[in-house]
Amino acid sequence: MQHRLLGMHLFLLALFASCLLAIASPAYAAADAYVTRYLHVVEPVPLVLDEQGHTRLFAAEEMSTGKQLFERNCLNCHVGGATLPDPSVSLSLKDLQSATPRRDTISSLVAYLRQPMTYSGTEETFWCRQVPETWLSQAQVEKLAGFVLRAAQTAPGWGGALFPDK
Repeated sequence: MQHRLLGMHLFLLALFASCLLAIASPAYAAADAYVTRYLHVVEPVPLVLDEQGHTRLFAAEEMSTGKQLFERNCLNCHVGGATLPDPSVSLSLKDLQSATPRRDTISSLVAYLRQPMTYSGTEETFWCRQVPETWLSQAQVEKLAGFVLRAAQTAPGWGGALFPDK
């Protein structure tokens, strides 16, 4: 009888410890299902930081935070990476690369968010809201940019046509 009670106590202790580890392990607890499934981010992934080719690793938690920031601040105009005010320019990797200046690195996308310019880069645009540091910190805006770039690279249908030909 005592062996059964001891065994039950040890089992419950092991179960409790495994639950604590699961809660304490942010790598899996904080990752959004969209980030792991469609952005393929379980382990940190490198994204190009600047024009010199430097990279920075983004963890799943950072991508999840970036996704939340995107949903709160950008989703009204950028459903699925499309651009509702100007459907000819999306958040697809091709369109980000073709912008002037290019917007396919973390630093260039952050610069755009801080000071939005037209697609040609010739003047300020008011279609996209300016994101000052008083609104989103540098770390937050980098996570947002990381989410957009990773989605442009891997998410199925990201930046696709709003009204595809039938």
